[in-house]
Amino acid sequence: MRHFLTLKTFSKGELLEMIDLAIAIKAETKRGQFTPYLKNKTLAMIFEKSSTRTRVSFEVGIYQLGGVGLFLSRNDLQLGRGEPMKDTARVISRMCDLVMVRTFEQAKLEEFAAYSQVPVINGLTNEYHPVQLMADYLTMIEFGKGDNPVVAYVGDGNNMAHSWLMLASKLGFELRIATPVGYEPDSAIVADALAFAKESGATIRLLHDPKAAVEGADVVSTDTWISMGQEEEKERRIRDFQGFQVNRELLSLAKEDAILLHCLPAYRGYEVSEDVFEAHAQEIFTEAENRLHAQKGIMVWLDRQRSACGTDQAR
Repeated sequence: MRHFLTLKTFSKGELLEMIDLAIAIKAETKRGQFTPYLKNKTLAMIFEKSSTRTRVSFEVGIYQLGGVGLFLSRNDLQLGRGEPMKDTARVISRMCDLVMVRTFEQAKLEEFAAYSQVPVINGLTNEYHPVQLMADYLTMIEFGKGDNPVVAYVGDGNNMAHSWLMLASKLGFELRIATPVGYEPDSAIVADALAFAKESGATIRLLHDPKAAVEGADVVSTDTWISMGQEEEKERRIRDFQGFQVNRELLSLAKEDAILLHCLPAYRGYEVSEDVFEAHAQEIFTEAENRLHAQKGIMVWLDRQRSACGTDQAR
């Protein structure tokens, strides 16, 4: 059984297969062609964290692929009353064909997957956001930045930084992560990325100077300084991240045709300036749309793997 919990469990070839599927399916969608790759299949969407892009993209995506999506918040499930994650997994996976989980700890997601009879997709955890990085790389390809790019990530060493580490180390490009002191990515995840980089030829640089990270970059990426659950730290984080805003001065150090990515929601005046955000809105909102297409590629790939391995089980 293949699950999509983090990019670290996939080879470069497998990730590119999913991207190729996404490109092909997006092209069909733009022609008004909706091939029912997942006809009559059901996607359960479990949300313990709120969402705009994740809910809309998965729900529309499964519909466009010929299936149906079930939105399940914590309050809709017995999870909210203390039912173990493993029991919820064993029930839902006997009734549905795919499951997307957006939750807090990666360990909870991995427990769900361990007891699931069907593929499980990470819609976001505190540690990783792999579907977003697939959308980001699809966007990079579309803007001519997919071939051996230099990527600068400026901001918090959070789930986005962790997922950039996985993508770069698997695909073999140069990644520079600039964070304030004390906000570096998790050391165990960095160690994994460095191990993968030895095989792929990737260059991974961890910095505390955003200017050094952005200089000569093809792609600049940032994320909110205050993620869900960190609201009480807002004032301290705003102070600590001074100098890490992606503004006109900082972005001028990147290549002239560099693109800007932001997974959204964006807080103008904090991690990105209003003028820079609007100047790069085409890239950012193409990136947002590409959540839909990248996730369709992931879902179709996982379903094909399941079928090829003969893992359909009586429910």
